[in-house]
Amino acid sequence: MDTKDQRTARTQYQTKVSEDFPPSLTVGNTRFIKKISMRYGENPGYPAAFYQEEGASGPNLATLEVLQEGTKGLSYINVGDLDLGQRLAKKLTAVFPGKAVAVIIKHEMPSGVALAESGLEAFQKAWQTDPLSNFGSVDVFNFRVEEDLARLLVESPRNIEVVYAPGYSPEALAVLATRKVLRVVRMGAWLDQPSVDNGLEIKRVAGGLLVQQRFNSRIVSPEFIDVVSQKKPDQSQLRAALLCWNVACFTRSNAIVIGTEDKIHGIGSGQRSRIDAAEDAIRLSHRGYAPLGCVMASDAFMPFPDVVELAARNGITGIIYPLGSVKDQEVIARADELGLVMMVTRKPGEVDCERGFLHR
Repeated sequence: MDTKDQRTARTQYQTKVSEDFPPSLTVGNTRFIKKISMRYGENPGYPAAFYQEEGASGPNLATLEVLQEGTKGLSYINVGDLDLGQRLAKKLTAVFPGKAVAVIIKHEMPSGVALAESGLEAFQKAWQTDPLSNFGSVDVFNFRVEEDLARLLVESPRNIEVVYAPGYSPEALAVLATRKVLRVVRMGAWLDQPSVDNGLEIKRVAGGLLVQQRFNSRIVSPEFIDVVSQKKPDQSQLRAALLCWNVACFTRSNAIVIGTEDKIHGIGSGQRSRIDAAEDAIRLSHRGYAPLGCVMASDAFMPFPDVVELAARNGITGIIYPLGSVKDQEVIARADELGLVMMVTRKPGEVDCERGFLHR
């Protein structure tokens, strides 16, 4: 491809597509008002826009403020990433109060997540989850961005697309302004505040709409975890289980997430088979922290012992998941043979487990 062809190919990604969508839309009893015209939709050449829900408040996309548009402005995909990242960061803020939370998103899936005492440390740990996948990411925080972190965010080799946080110091904004392509967005409220909208998820399908109530995991403390194995978890494993389960709930199914109590090590997402998702999580963990000593979360039940056996071979010490397979007892028996802790997503004494499917 010669230089002229290269320029022509790049132009399609830079050319804004005009849109003539209406200024507002009404779905049921809810009105949505056009907030931003996108450069284009998921693919070049197709118009797109973002509509905010009338009356929505708190930390959600209705209240975002673009502080720095960059050279391209927010894209359709960026907004989807911002939503997933903000909702995950908000959930982790509630489950782990007082912790700095860093969430890195690629293609509406988490690719790095960490907790720490400082924002700088949380970002550094989250980035190391998978530095290769984190290239070109949307980075979401539950804390004010300071100058030391801003200097990392503008490093060219990271190619970060959007930074989204509830606040920025003046010094941080000055540093972020030096990277002209970077988009800087401020949340409308801190993530420990309530987010208010109609609570419905709407998905367009040809000829209609799918509508459901938004999922919100109830697995928010060790009291919501039951243990079905002979071996019992320690406090570190319980905290790791809480982190991994809640990240799995924001990861495209089939989802497998492995990690420790302060950071995610590997994420396997969107696979047709659960064993493939588990193999991906373990394989990708070797780009950063590796799987040894991790807890694994699976968003649905284990139909066979194969995932348990794979976990044990790779030094994983425990699994959190929902029951529901006809082979539940076979899977648990195999875990007992291998010395794994098996935790399930229900309170002790309950029958039904929570599963965490996401298909977006």
